[in-house]
Amino acid sequence: MKREDFNINLPKGEIFTVGKSKVAALMSEVGSSADIFDEDGLPSVRNLPQYDGKYQYVPFGGDDQLPFEIIRLIGEDEIMSQNKLFNVLTCYGNGLRYNDPATGAPTTDPDVSRWMFQNSLPEFFLEQATDMKYFFFAVAVLILSRDGKKIVQVRHKEACYCRFEKADSRGRINHVFYANWRGQRGLQAKDIEVIQLLDEKDPLGHLEVLMGKAPGWDGLTKERTKNRKFAVLMRFPTPGLQYYPVPYYTAIFRGDWFDIKKLIGTGKKAKLRNHASVKYQVEVHRDYWYNICDEENITDPLKQAERIKREKENIKNFVAGIENSGKVWITGYYIDPNGKENRMVRINVIDASKEGGDWSEDIQEAANMTCYGDNIHPNLVGATPGKSQMNNSGSDKRELFTLKQSLEKSWHDIMLKVHWVIIYFNGWQDRAVPDVPLIMLTTLDQKTDAKEVSLNQDNNDNNDA
Repeated sequence: MKREDFNINLPKGEIFTVGKSKVAALMSEVGSSADIFDEDGLPSVRNLPQYDGKYQYVPFGGDDQLPFEIIRLIGEDEIMSQNKLFNVLTCYGNGLRYNDPATGAPTTDPDVSRWMFQNSLPEFFLEQATDMKYFFFAVAVLILSRDGKKIVQVRHKEACYCRFEKADSRGRINHVFYANWRGQRGLQAKDIEVIQLLDEKDPLGHLEVLMGKAPGWDGLTKERTKNRKFAVLMRFPTPGLQYYPVPYYTAIFRGDWFDIKKLIGTGKKAKLRNHASVKYQVEVHRDYWYNICDEENITDPLKQAERIKREKENIKNFVAGIENSGKVWITGYYIDPNGKENRMVRINVIDASKEGGDWSEDIQEAANMTCYGDNIHPNLVGATPGKSQMNNSGSDKRELFTLKQSLEKSWHDIMLKVHWVIIYFNGWQDRAVPDVPLIMLTTLDQKTDAKEVSLNQDNNDNNDA
């Protein structure tokens, strides 16, 4: 076959227009987490659905959906989710105890022990700790016996489903409304539980007056209500508190770092999805195709095109095929009159190695800022793993854990309020004292990994955990 008979039009190099980056398009869709907060100023008031104006309540956020938005945002961030779990677990400590006032050991009183078992106090305390760490307040409901002389049950009410009544002229909130406020569509009177709220500052005295155990403001001692269900509110103080506390950690959403971290994740995900990695570049001399067809005596243009297409597949399979691993491909080359080497086929390996971890330092910084906003040292939750990521010694980590546990004292004091009400109203003050022991990691010379420490008694009396 003569070279002039080789009539196949081989493609030349082309330039392609990539267009707008999909990575930039996806990152532009990330909004601002600060938009969910609009509680500044005077709180708005709404009529309770289906009660004809009898009750008015204060929405939780401008659209009454703030708690659900907070849960959603935290659930979308793997670091904040684990931070919240860590804070809940450290707040739980070694669990709620009713101790004997004389010995400091867990009470063995049969009435108290049976009451604790029947009310699943470990679950109750864990539920309360969860709401306190998420929303900085918790609501417990006390259920009395029919004669109103004893508290027989204590139940947790999810904070995200609680709404407070508008305060009266004395500044007292008298009711808590419990319902599924998500979306607020089609709420009927039967869907809303109206619970009388005891005085936040003196729930025990208020309950004793209502049940006729103590004189009221009029000096009379008498039963003043037939209700047997009452709510106790526990709120962690925050600046400018009106109804619902604004948790300190929400500064993460109001600032920029939450959105920055989300942008980084969105950008890396989009880059992985839309980036096409090319591993090999194969350069084929024009004469290579001619030589193949000439050696096989192919003169028909259609058959020449088919043969060239088949040869391209052979080259692709040779380069990418696993079965060709370790094999050799021999091709020719020649030296032109200028002394330049011309190869028939040249295979170039394109460097597809990772580009040093895009945004790796930014991710670490965003993770550290998130942990800082949650009042957690990154080493305690492993937010920045790796040999060089501030891996402190065991002693440093033990001290960090001890410090974190000791900061839970203020939370425990607030959360134990409802238990003091139960103990005093039921007349158990000589038989039980509520306590939440902490778990303190020890040094090797103490021959134990951890010990139980109570902040309400001498540490010398503490037991090994």
